[in-house]
Amino acid sequence: MGEDASRVERLREDPAVTAMLERICDISTMGFAAVARVTDSQWIACQVVDRIEFGLEAGDELALKTTICDEIRQSGHAVVIDTVSGDPAWRTHPTPMLYGFESYISFPIRLPDGAFFGTLCAIDPQARPIGTPAIAILFERFAAEIGALLA
Repeated sequence: MGEDASRVERLREDPAVTAMLERICDISTMGFAAVARVTDSQWIACQVVDRIEFGLEAGDELALKTTICDEIRQSGHAVVIDTVSGDPAWRTHPTPMLYGFESYISFPIRLPDGAFFGTLCAIDPQARPIGTPAIAILFERFAAEIGALLA
């Protein structure tokens, strides 16, 4: 098993990651949270908490170009959308329409050497007030902790 596959597998089985995703859903009221490995050719779910029956499980893949996580991989910046339909920059974006979400948040996960690994993300079909400093701090902290687990 290669180093990348080993990291994905470690995240899939780590109870600390499960606890982080559960906490994200509890605090943000988002119904789906995931850690995703994102490369220039692949998006794979490392671990998920799915309270909205989105239907994605650990190990599942999405077509990379259908994800906002790919944009985060390219820019290195977090994306936070409280209400897709009320945001001129996102209301006509194909990804929310394809996957049916109204709220979205995703922060980059970096390895200890600074290399991009993937994203810590959450979605919900309802508008959620996620653009708060407290939610941003939670995601930043958990993304950093997940990155440290991959050392």
